Amino acid sequence: MYDQTVYSYINYDQQLERQFPSLPGPAFSGPSGSGLPGLPGLPPGPSFPGPSGLPGLPGSQPPTAPPPSFIPQQAVASPFAVDPGAIRLCLFRNTFIWLNNGEGFWFYPIFVGPRSVAGFRWNGRFWMMFGIDTRRILSFTCF
Repeated sequence: MYDQTVYSYINYDQQLERQFPSLPGPAFSGPSGSGLPGLPGLPPGPSFPGPSGLPGLPGSQPPTAPPPSFIPQQAVASPFAVDPGAIRLCLFRNTFIWLNNGEGFWFYPIFVGPRSVAGFRWNGRFWMMFGIDTRRILSFTCF
């Protein structure tokens, strides 16, 4: 498995060199030319999620206003994991989440996967990108 993975990276590196012959050295040559965006001599790389949201995902911008200033009453929690289908009903809505470890916070979900949810978490001052495994969520409520 290890040899196959290394071969895949080497093969990918050679393909990049053929596509972009003007690039200095191999695309993944280590710290001085690691292929990361913004390094001298390399073209800019893809944009990463940040304050502007997820590229290409409609509605992926953070909310323009803070969440409600109150903490809602926690609903009766189930001992089972949260079903992603249930939290999907809260997409693009202010949602308060309680985790299995007792932590709670405001969240604005924009994507629900088979076992995870992604969106923006309120840190007390601004919205920041956040994703979490639904098995860590004890309960949630959305408005």
